[in-house]
Amino acid sequence: MMGLFSKKRKPGRYDIDLPASSEAPTVKNAVDYSNIFGLFSTPNAGVTVNENTAMQVSAVYACVSLIGGAISSMPLPVYQRTADGRKKVDNDVWWLLNEQPSPMYSAAVFWEAMVGSLLLHGDAFARIIRSGSSGIIGFEWIHSARVTVRSSTDGLVYIVQPNVLPFKQEEQKTISAMDMIHIAGPGFNGLRGMSQIRYVLRNSAGIALAADQYSAAFFENGARPDFAVELAGSPTPEQQEMMRKSWMERYQGVGRAHTPALLTNGAKVHELTLNAEDSQLLTTRQFQVEDICRIFGTPPFMVGHTQTTTSWGSGVESMGIGFVKYTLARHLTKIEQELNRKIWPFTKKYLVEFNTAGLERGDYKTRQEGYRVGIGRAGEPGWLTVNEVRRIENMPPVEGGDQLNTGTTNDPTTAQTAGA
Repeated sequence: MMGLFSKKRKPGRYDIDLPASSEAPTVKNAVDYSNIFGLFSTPNAGVTVNENTAMQVSAVYACVSLIGGAISSMPLPVYQRTADGRKKVDNDVWWLLNEQPSPMYSAAVFWEAMVGSLLLHGDAFARIIRSGSSGIIGFEWIHSARVTVRSSTDGLVYIVQPNVLPFKQEEQKTISAMDMIHIAGPGFNGLRGMSQIRYVLRNSAGIALAADQYSAAFFENGARPDFAVELAGSPTPEQQEMMRKSWMERYQGVGRAHTPALLTNGAKVHELTLNAEDSQLLTTRQFQVEDICRIFGTPPFMVGHTQTTTSWGSGVESMGIGFVKYTLARHLTKIEQELNRKIWPFTKKYLVEFNTAGLERGDYKTRQEGYRVGIGRAGEPGWLTVNEVRRIENMPPVEGGDQLNTGTTNDPTTAQTAGA
């Protein structure tokens, strides 16, 4: 079989050469190390942690949905590199990345699935669907559990197991590196990123799940601690079992929590365990929220944990900028670089870059003050034009608004405003 880039098609609408087939090169002496480490590890806290159980922890769900929702709501424009910088262009890839990558789902759903897979499994995969000279016609999200990454003489190849869907027969697929978007998380070993579920969430989410189960069992038992009933005399085993069953049938459960217990023949109740507050169950659950937020790099206050204050400053603007810089930036950069090198592998003419202005923008008064400085005030030269400001605020351009204020008194744009 020929090498990955040994045979090319004619350039398409994106001025690139496409490979003759998405079939991957032959895999020789391939070894998959992705599932060796941690394969035989047993879950801590006596609770199994997988994708479904981890998302039952409210802190995990909140962090994953917050980061995924933020990234899926960002515009992802396509730019063309020019001699003096770059300019935004109308490109068919824009529709796929921002509106509909597949007839089966929207772009927002696609990006939330990609980010969720990256955060929980350590990798996000999407197949690039090409159609001859028509270029890229879609993206297919693939669950991380279906993908096996292997090395070959020409790089990485991806073996995708069939998707389990009713009334649809599929076969195993082998996809070449240039036709697979692969965004790896921390701990990348050359094949896969580190699975957060298998490693870092194994303890934190396991303890949180165990605490939830303990709390549920505590209230299921009528919010009573464990106790023992001391019976007078020497009851037979049959009498003890009858007493135990009678007690459980009459007093177990939240609905019977306040039913008075009637003890006869000198029976006494002895508490065996501490209550939930004394055993610091609430403190444990609060600490697990902070620990899970630390894993995802999410400030606890952004998922509703307000016991501690933030050091990012006060106000929506400071929090939004901090969230973008310290939480989202590491994911956005990986996504942008992977898209640019896979969508346009043979040209550097185009690029995509997330627009984070919506999350970093301040309140209305702060924005207006910043626009006045940008346009130029009190005779100072500006670095923004009126129409650039109006474009940021989603307003139509005005005549003469493309001239930059140089700070001179006869500048035609000096008297212009941003339309506020």
